[in-house]
Amino acid sequence: MHILIIGGGGVVGQKLARSLAARGQLRGKAIRKITLADIVDPAMVEAPFDVECVACDISNPASVAATLGADVDVIYLLAAIVSAHAEEDFDAGLSINLMGTLNVLQRARELQTKPVVVFTSSIAVYGGEVPDPILDHSFLNPQTSYGAQKAMGELLVNDFSRKGYIDGRGFRLPTISVRPGKPNRAASSFMSSILREPLNGQEAICPVSDDFPHFYLSPRKCVENLIRGAEIEAAELGQNRCMMMPGKMWTIRQMIDAMTAVAGPEPAKLIRFEAQPAIQEIVKGWRFDLRPEKALKLGLSADESFEDNIRYYLEDDKPAA
Repeated sequence: MHILIIGGGGVVGQKLARSLAARGQLRGKAIRKITLADIVDPAMVEAPFDVECVACDISNPASVAATLGADVDVIYLLAAIVSAHAEEDFDAGLSINLMGTLNVLQRARELQTKPVVVFTSSIAVYGGEVPDPILDHSFLNPQTSYGAQKAMGELLVNDFSRKGYIDGRGFRLPTISVRPGKPNRAASSFMSSILREPLNGQEAICPVSDDFPHFYLSPRKCVENLIRGAEIEAAELGQNRCMMMPGKMWTIRQMIDAMTAVAGPEPAKLIRFEAQPAIQEIVKGWRFDLRPEKALKLGLSADESFEDNIRYYLEDDKPAA
């Protein structure tokens, strides 16, 4: 089993690689190699089998062809230009999120090996005039360029699977929190930084009010779901290969209260509320009442509580003092 993780330098890609290395097998077969690919060489992950780290620009078909060979059995397509970045730079979003996805799928088609492709979409594909609750068959109505590009990627995954070129499956990720590392250019980045920075003893700014609700999942649970998602048999997926990944909805206040319950009252004192209209304009179009029934039936799951999300960060990712 050779697994290619495109976006292997990111938080989720690195965690996925480490989890697969510890697991040693996928889809009932022993893993013999993982290739981590990103726009720059990803960090190495220790494993009892071969791990290769390569630079790959998915906007360049030649770079994709050099990275994706006929011996690859499973492709995790995680790479993306995130929401606020895609909104600011329309061409970059098109190049990576749409054309990059198409380039990977076209290369898989050329190989005629029908690899399993796990595509990470986003709940940003929902929005606008769609009635609540959002169900598995609610139509996609994105209100951002990022959401539109992810929705188009889903259609490509479905159609390439229907034609038999790939065995695709796509998962609309909730906002992943608490993410380690530094803030990125996602509009949702503050949803980790308002917790991560205070837990690390640093001040953080929250650009929305504390009654703002959103749909969340921890990095640990996201990785578990991505592994389960690769193992679902094609017959179980039905005619629509793309679905919501389970998560749960909490308000900013509930998240802060969860942090206080786990880590005490001091971190919450480091959060400052300061309105940021550009972020508010993006997030106001996101939808929140999501019912991921299909994924739950297929064995994916959400965190039991946001306290768990805080504990996982402290156990897995908090820098040593």
